[in-house]
Amino acid sequence: PPPLLSVDVTGLVSQFARSFVLIFPVYVLGYLGLSFSWVLIALCGLFWIRRHRGGKSSRLGRALAFLEDEEEAVRLSVSSADLPAWVHFPDTERAEWLNKTVKQMWPFICQFIEKLFRETIEPAVRGANNHLSTFSFTKIDIGHQPLRINGVKVYTENVDKRQIILDLQISFVGNCEIDLEIKRYFCRAGVKSIQIHGTMRVILEPLIGDMPLIGALSLFFLRKPLLEINWTGLTNLLDVPGLNGLSDTIILDIISNYLVLPNRITVPLVSEVQIAQLRFPIPKGVLRIHFIEAQDLEGKDTYLKGIVKGKSDPYGIIRVGNQIFQSKVIKENLNPKWNEVYEALVYEHPGQELEIELFDEDPDKDDFLGSLMIDLIEVEKERLLDEWFTLDEVSKGKLHLKLEWLTLMPTADNLDKVLTSIRADKDQANDGLSSALLILYLDSARNLPSGKKINSNPNPLVLLSVGHKAQESKIRYKTNEPVWEENFTFFVHNPKRQDLEVEVRDEQHQCSLGNFKLPLSQLLESEDLTMHQRFHLSNSGPNSTINMKIALRVLSLEKQARSPDHQHSAQVKRPSLSKDARKSSFKPQVPVSPKPDSNKPVPASPVTDSDKKTDASEKSQPPNASPQWPTDLSRSSSSLHASNFSYSPSHLSVKEPTPSIASDISLPIATQELRQRLRQLENGTTLGQSPLGQIQLTIRHSSQRNKLIVVVHSCRNLIAFSEEGSDPYVRMYLLPDKRRSGRRKTHVSKKMLNPVFDQTFDFSVSLPEVQRRTLDVAVKNSGGFLSKDKGLLGKLLIPLASEELAKGWTQWYDLTEDGTRPHGAS
Repeated sequence: PPPLLSVDVTGLVSQFARSFVLIFPVYVLGYLGLSFSWVLIALCGLFWIRRHRGGKSSRLGRALAFLEDEEEAVRLSVSSADLPAWVHFPDTERAEWLNKTVKQMWPFICQFIEKLFRETIEPAVRGANNHLSTFSFTKIDIGHQPLRINGVKVYTENVDKRQIILDLQISFVGNCEIDLEIKRYFCRAGVKSIQIHGTMRVILEPLIGDMPLIGALSLFFLRKPLLEINWTGLTNLLDVPGLNGLSDTIILDIISNYLVLPNRITVPLVSEVQIAQLRFPIPKGVLRIHFIEAQDLEGKDTYLKGIVKGKSDPYGIIRVGNQIFQSKVIKENLNPKWNEVYEALVYEHPGQELEIELFDEDPDKDDFLGSLMIDLIEVEKERLLDEWFTLDEVSKGKLHLKLEWLTLMPTADNLDKVLTSIRADKDQANDGLSSALLILYLDSARNLPSGKKINSNPNPLVLLSVGHKAQESKIRYKTNEPVWEENFTFFVHNPKRQDLEVEVRDEQHQCSLGNFKLPLSQLLESEDLTMHQRFHLSNSGPNSTINMKIALRVLSLEKQARSPDHQHSAQVKRPSLSKDARKSSFKPQVPVSPKPDSNKPVPASPVTDSDKKTDASEKSQPPNASPQWPTDLSRSSSSLHASNFSYSPSHLSVKEPTPSIASDISLPIATQELRQRLRQLENGTTLGQSPLGQIQLTIRHSSQRNKLIVVVHSCRNLIAFSEEGSDPYVRMYLLPDKRRSGRRKTHVSKKMLNPVFDQTFDFSVSLPEVQRRTLDVAVKNSGGFLSKDKGLLGKLLIPLASEELAKGWTQWYDLTEDGTRPHGAS
């Protein structure tokens, strides 16, 4: 193998010479007994000479460049970030007529926005909480500067004949004033300026033969827009560095819940239009990404100020629309092998691309190693691509990808074939490569019970789960007949064995309002694999129902028949601009004015955009694009567009890898490290029956308190995470709920392999409900602040479907790498 480090002898000599030249004059001054002021005078003189000479050389260079190429010189004198999109992209057109129209309409648009704030948002905020009952907007002024459209792109190829698709490059730099107050607490806050830049897609469909020719108008952002907010009043605190990014992130997440794909605003223009189908269309397809390996990457790690050259710690950021995945980090390797697999939903094409960026992980700022952009239209045409791609924007480097376009089939004719291809017909796992996609449209509920308090309306939300994958709806306040109109998607490993569980909960009192279970095998027997009906809720009111439309689609890889000499047409979409020039699409454009296969695969989830930090080893959620993910999904803190502004992936608030759905080498990174540590401990010897140690728990359900009681007593024979031992603590979830509020943690025992905790925890859950749950227990090593010695020591999954739960039991459990094979030790 090549040596890890190489020494640049020429650079070493050069560095020594420069140091000698700088130090020798100081030595001479001291030797002659002269004042140190001479050094300062010499430095000032040198600085002035360099500045004068640099300015003169710059002026001369610009003059020569202007003589040689006037057009190029003028273009270089204007920053590409100040140019609109139509300058860079020939298929993007100017829209000055549209900007003039918007300018004329702007006062009336502002009236509509003010009406929306006062008549819709203000009552909703007041009803959300008793503490906000005195909330009001004191001033709403959107400003005189209208929204600008920097360019319009109209798609004419690869689109349905009954629709028109437009992409609008929008920029809004508003000198707005929005003030609010809560009189009860004498609290005043507000916003004095907003900037928002992004690409908004407008779809006119269906086209009809009668006036107004267009059935409906749909609006949404293809990905999260860029947002900057200037706060006033009490919210000035949100402009503090560190908090400003967090506040903008939270607002971006709110925008995503309404306006970022797959969510959209749909305005029907004729009454006959199927509005539900337009708001939440079925995805065009699923892209399975095999992120395999890279070769000949640049070595970014250096030592001794660049004299000694090292390697890199590469990892990849993969984005499809609003879904973001992050690979594991391969330490000290210029030819890394990831062998990871991810699955992403594709809702819109043209318009969506597969974007990949490679980075070298560093403690401070990660270095850029190259990027790649592939048009998904070409992938759909080819169905299967397996090749090496040359990385852009770097001098060297290649990336090996295997891309599969999976078609959504409304029949189960080839389901057995799909299950065999992903080996889901033999194993009993509920996670792994997906054979089907479950799509749910949650409409409404009727006659819900009052919850704990009689004659009081609940705050209902819906918890949906398939296996260990769970998602939540939005909360509807103070109503027993809520209307959600939300869409959810789940990747399904084997629909013949898995169930959909739906539970309606009261967010205010944390109690269940009803539930039902639907075996997915029933969908396989339905027409078009679809059910649209009202489902009766169990453990609820006598007439409580929930209205849902549920569709199952089988994921089929339809390989194209090709001749042996066929050359596929898929081309890498080369960026026509440098990274700095790409900013142009998102900068304000305003006129100048005053202001592989496996036997036991494991699940994947997208890393997408803000959030409550969770353990990377425990994420087993669906990699779907639905924004109503539970908080345990690593949602992105901002759009990956942030990478367009820096070579460091600052778009990820928590740099954690996305668990792959590929083979054993692509297990969640913490589980991989734990297995590697076990192999090192074994080292040719046979470990005992409990190589990771054991944990003692007491588990019982209190019917009087209506709570699950878990007592964490102690652990024994834990493995040493470092030479000094381990700093263990215990973390618990009651699956499928993995929200931060549902997490329970013990204290940390420093440098202990047999820690004693004796701590009691409880979960508010009824006995019938808890018997459908699973207790997720993980023993973890804490490490110190900013320490890398953090990781998994062992895991345990305990199904609670036991008749003895009311009596309770105390038992020792063996810890395993992934918790899938727990058994009582004593």
